[in-house]
Amino acid sequence: MRLILAAALTLTPMMASAQDDSPEEMALEARHGYMVMLASNMGPLAAMAKGEIPYDEAVATFHANNIAALANYEVEMHFLPGTAKGEIEGSDALPKAWQNLEDVRAKHENLKKAALAAPEGVKGGPEQVAAVVQNLGGACKSCHDEYRAK
Repeated sequence: MRLILAAALTLTPMMASAQDDSPEEMALEARHGYMVMLASNMGPLAAMAKGEIPYDEAVATFHANNIAALANYEVEMHFLPGTAKGEIEGSDALPKAWQNLEDVRAKHENLKKAALAAPEGVKGGPEQVAAVVQNLGGACKSCHDEYRAK
Protein backbone atom coordinates (compact mmCIF):
# COMPACT_ATOMS: atom_id res chain seq x y z
CA MET A 1 0.00 0.00 0.00
CA ARG A 2 2.83 2.40 0.86
CA LEU A 3 4.42 1.72 -2.52
CA ILE A 4 1.20 2.59 -4.33
CA LEU A 5 0.80 5.78 -2.29
CA ALA A 6 4.43 6.74 -2.89
CA ALA A 7 4.02 6.17 -6.63
CA ALA A 8 0.84 8.23 -6.73
CA LEU A 9 2.46 11.09 -4.84
CA THR A 10 5.48 10.98 -7.15
CA LEU A 11 3.40 11.00 -10.34
CA THR A 12 0.90 13.66 -9.27
CA PRO A 13 3.22 16.65 -9.88
CA MET A 14 4.24 15.24 -13.28
CA MET A 15 0.61 14.79 -14.33
CA ALA A 16 -0.24 18.28 -13.11
CA SER A 17 2.69 19.69 -15.07
CA ALA A 18 1.54 17.95 -18.25
CA GLN A 19 -1.95 19.38 -17.74
CA ASP A 20 -0.44 22.89 -17.63
CA ASP A 21 1.16 22.45 -21.04
CA SER A 22 -0.73 23.80 -24.02
CA PRO A 23 -1.64 21.39 -26.82
CA GLU A 24 1.05 23.07 -28.91
CA GLU A 25 3.71 22.53 -26.24
CA MET A 26 2.69 18.90 -25.88
CA ALA A 27 2.79 18.39 -29.66
CA LEU A 28 6.25 19.92 -29.87
CA GLU A 29 7.52 17.81 -26.98
CA ALA A 30 6.09 14.66 -28.58
CA ARG A 31 7.61 15.56 -31.96
CA HIS A 32 11.02 16.06 -30.35
CA GLY A 33 10.65 12.78 -28.47
CA TYR A 34 9.78 10.95 -31.66
CA MET A 35 12.88 12.29 -33.39
CA VAL A 36 15.07 11.41 -30.41
CA MET A 37 13.75 7.86 -30.40
CA LEU A 38 14.46 7.49 -34.11
CA ALA A 39 17.98 8.89 -33.65
CA SER A 40 18.73 6.71 -30.62
CA ASN A 41 17.97 3.62 -32.70
CA MET A 42 19.75 4.87 -35.82
CA GLY A 43 22.94 5.58 -33.87
CA PRO A 44 23.91 1.95 -33.20
CA LEU A 45 23.03 0.96 -36.76
CA ALA A 46 25.18 3.74 -38.18
CA ALA A 47 28.03 2.76 -35.85
CA MET A 48 27.81 -0.86 -37.08
CA ALA A 49 27.72 0.28 -40.70
CA LYS A 50 30.86 2.37 -40.16
CA GLY A 51 32.65 -0.40 -38.29
CA GLU A 52 32.80 1.67 -35.10
CA ILE A 53 31.16 -1.18 -33.20
CA PRO A 54 31.12 -4.86 -34.14
CA TYR A 55 28.26 -6.17 -36.22
CA ASP A 56 25.73 -7.98 -34.06
CA GLU A 57 22.68 -9.23 -35.93
CA ALA A 58 20.50 -9.43 -32.82
CA VAL A 59 21.33 -5.86 -31.82
CA ALA A 60 20.87 -4.59 -35.38
CA THR A 61 17.50 -6.34 -35.64
CA PHE A 62 16.43 -4.94 -32.26
CA HIS A 63 17.08 -1.36 -33.39
CA ALA A 64 15.62 -1.95 -36.85
CA ASN A 65 12.42 -3.33 -35.26
CA ASN A 66 12.19 -0.22 -33.07
CA ILE A 67 12.57 2.04 -36.11
CA ALA A 68 9.92 0.05 -37.97
CA ALA A 69 7.54 0.43 -35.03
CA LEU A 70 8.22 4.15 -34.81
CA ALA A 71 7.71 4.65 -38.53
CA ASN A 72 4.25 3.09 -38.25
CA TYR A 73 3.34 5.88 -35.87
CA GLU A 74 1.20 8.62 -37.42
CA VAL A 75 3.11 11.81 -36.64
CA GLU A 76 0.54 14.27 -37.98
CA MET A 77 -0.83 14.93 -34.51
CA HIS A 78 2.54 16.48 -33.65
CA PHE A 79 2.28 19.03 -36.44
CA LEU A 80 -0.37 21.21 -34.88
CA PRO A 81 -0.73 24.75 -36.18
CA GLY A 82 1.27 27.06 -33.95
CA THR A 83 4.23 24.68 -33.52
CA ALA A 84 6.49 25.94 -36.30
CA LYS A 85 9.78 27.77 -35.83
CA GLY A 86 9.00 31.32 -34.79
CA GLU A 87 5.60 30.33 -33.39
CA ILE A 88 6.76 28.35 -30.38
CA GLU A 89 10.08 28.26 -28.59
CA GLY A 90 12.26 25.26 -29.37
CA SER A 91 10.81 24.35 -32.76
CA ASP A 92 13.06 23.76 -35.77
CA ALA A 93 10.18 22.85 -38.08
CA LEU A 94 9.81 25.45 -40.81
CA PRO A 95 6.36 26.97 -41.37
CA LYS A 96 6.35 25.68 -44.95
CA ALA A 97 5.83 22.15 -43.56
CA TRP A 98 2.25 23.15 -42.69
CA GLN A 99 1.79 24.62 -46.16
CA ASN A 100 2.92 21.29 -47.66
CA LEU A 101 1.48 18.68 -45.32
CA GLU A 102 0.79 16.30 -48.20
CA ASP A 103 4.51 16.34 -49.04
CA VAL A 104 5.40 15.83 -45.37
CA ARG A 105 3.04 12.83 -45.34
CA ALA A 106 4.62 11.46 -48.54
CA LYS A 107 8.11 11.84 -47.10
CA HIS A 108 7.00 10.05 -43.93
CA GLU A 109 5.59 7.25 -46.10
CA ASN A 110 9.05 6.91 -47.69
CA LEU A 111 10.54 6.64 -44.21
CA LYS A 112 7.91 4.06 -43.33
CA LYS A 113 8.76 1.93 -46.38
CA ALA A 114 12.49 2.04 -45.60
CA ALA A 115 11.83 1.32 -41.93
CA LEU A 116 9.55 -1.65 -42.56
CA ALA A 117 12.26 -3.22 -44.74
CA ALA A 118 14.95 -2.59 -42.11
CA PRO A 119 14.47 -5.60 -39.78
CA GLU A 120 15.15 -8.09 -42.58
CA GLY A 121 17.56 -5.76 -44.32
CA VAL A 122 20.07 -5.61 -41.46
CA LYS A 123 20.61 -9.36 -41.47
CA GLY A 124 23.81 -10.78 -42.93
CA GLY A 125 26.53 -8.32 -42.03
CA PRO A 126 27.61 -4.71 -41.75
CA GLU A 127 27.27 -4.15 -45.51
CA GLN A 128 23.55 -4.86 -45.25
CA VAL A 129 23.28 -2.54 -42.26
CA ALA A 130 25.02 0.18 -44.27
CA ALA A 131 22.43 -0.12 -47.04
CA VAL A 132 19.59 0.10 -44.52
CA VAL A 133 21.16 3.13 -42.84
CA GLN A 134 21.58 4.80 -46.22
CA ASN A 135 17.91 4.22 -47.09
CA LEU A 136 16.66 5.40 -43.72
CA GLY A 137 19.02 8.35 -43.64
CA GLY A 138 17.96 9.40 -47.12
CA ALA A 139 14.31 9.36 -46.09
CA CYS A 140 15.04 11.43 -42.98
CA LYS A 141 17.26 13.84 -44.90
CA SER A 142 14.66 14.51 -47.59
CA CYS A 143 12.25 15.87 -45.00
CA HIS A 144 14.85 17.62 -42.85
CA ASP A 145 16.45 19.36 -45.84
CA GLU A 146 13.08 20.74 -46.87
CA TYR A 147 11.26 21.37 -43.60
CA ARG A 148 13.80 21.70 -40.77
CA ALA A 149 15.75 24.85 -39.95
CA LYS A 150 19.49 24.49 -40.30
